[in-house]
Amino acid sequence: MITTLLLMAMGLHAQNAAQARKVLDKTAQIVGNKSGASASFTLSNKYGKSTGTIAIKGNKFVATTPEAMMWFDGKTQWTYMKNNEEVNVTNPDAAKQQSMNPYAFISLYQKGYKLGMRTVGANYQVHLTAQSSSKPIKEMYIVINKNSYKPTQVRMRQKNGWSTISISKFQTRALPDAMFRFNAKDYPQAEVIDLR
Repeated sequence: MITTLLLMAMGLHAQNAAQARKVLDKTAQIVGNKSGASASFTLSNKYGKSTGTIAIKGNKFVATTPEAMMWFDGKTQWTYMKNNEEVNVTNPDAAKQQSMNPYAFISLYQKGYKLGMRTVGANYQVHLTAQSSSKPIKEMYIVINKNSYKPTQVRMRQKNGWSTISISKFQTRALPDAMFRFNAKDYPQAEVIDLR
């Protein structure tokens, strides 16, 4: 009897993980649109709250907040701090990219995480738990609209605590590659500091 119950529980868990993967696969197709996508976001963590916009195309992104702008063309990142007219240029590693791009979960779930899912109202809530303590993101909850498969919230736990990214106005649209690179002509007063 106990063995039967354990086998049934294991089967239900495997089925739930498979359903969670299917939902994330569909969401990744929408978010990872080859032409591009954009959204508004609010990031909340122990350091405070910040709002802004983000545009993504593959692993490229450009994010704008009242304090800064960040461009990433897939290799090089430019971070412009508005208060001191300074641009830092870096080549971030994969872990750093995950912490900066709110849509990094597109590929994150595919390896090294246990998946679970439940339905909450009109949304799926997918839960990811790292299988290794070396993962920079230890745990994550992704809220996804059941009809559109668009993400509305990403909540993640890293070593410095929980961060919540609320997403609105998500839309797919064609974006030019040039928008993901810093153009010095647009910021003639900025001091560029190359940290590569």
